[in-house]
Amino acid sequence: MNLVDAHHHLWDLEGANHPWLCDQPRIPFRYGDYAAICRNYLAEHYLADTADHTVLGGVHVEAEWNPADPVAETRWLEEALTTLPHPVVLVVQARLEREDVDDVLLSHSRFERVRGVRQKPRAALSSDTVKRGQAGSMDDKIWRDGYSKLAQYGFSFDLQVPYWHLDQAADLGCDFPETTLILNHTGLPLGRHRHDLAPWRKALEKLAQQDNTAIKISGLGQVGLPWTVEANRGVIRDALAIFEHTRTMFASNFPVDRLCVDFNTLYTGFQETVSDLTPTQQDNLFFANARKFYRIPA
Repeated sequence: MNLVDAHHHLWDLEGANHPWLCDQPRIPFRYGDYAAICRNYLAEHYLADTADHTVLGGVHVEAEWNPADPVAETRWLEEALTTLPHPVVLVVQARLEREDVDDVLLSHSRFERVRGVRQKPRAALSSDTVKRGQAGSMDDKIWRDGYSKLAQYGFSFDLQVPYWHLDQAADLGCDFPETTLILNHTGLPLGRHRHDLAPWRKALEKLAQQDNTAIKISGLGQVGLPWTVEANRGVIRDALAIFEHTRTMFASNFPVDRLCVDFNTLYTGFQETVSDLTPTQQDNLFFANARKFYRIPA
């Protein structure tokens, strides 16, 4: 099956440009201990992981480069991506609440590969500690003023927050209809029991009501557990039912998801989970939607 990998990363740690991967102590992480990925992951490593698959395009998503110079990652990728045989576009870093957001967006826009921005707005650690209107959140006027600037560059927005903030994301989609908002990592569901997933499904349904939103099914690892079809089938099918095959993309999140699964197991698992869909629907999930939303050349 032809693939466009809608979410992956590369990094070179020799320059110590990724604090979360280079510094000690390491940050709390949703997959637990991530020491195994605190090493270089370059184009040749990605090609080795994907060797058994026909990858015809990719989306490199910012990898928490040092925010003091977010455009430096874009400059580095211009060279680092040249050895990949397929086109790769970029979702870059910009802190929308910062005073230099105009300069950062303008600088990113000068690179032909750039398609959008990702930021992780301020988020609560649990659903029972959410407070609307906090500085740095999607409610923050300063942050939203930064978000409003994306449209003038034709940039989409990749959003990574826990599902309990998706009411804010739905408001954002409604208030800025000209900007495509793409939810990362399936909205970060917790657990796999049906009663645990009920509030996650409700949050996705609210976001999906906005026509300018889409979702990437990725990042479904669980601490201490391997990625399996049995564990993730329900989450995948629920997300697909809510956003349908026209606004859903599968993605690897490599190398991060190497902590719980190899590339072959991940993609054969995705394929098994949607094997009952029509060829056109499957092509949308694995290939066509990512090319459409991220404007990836043939």
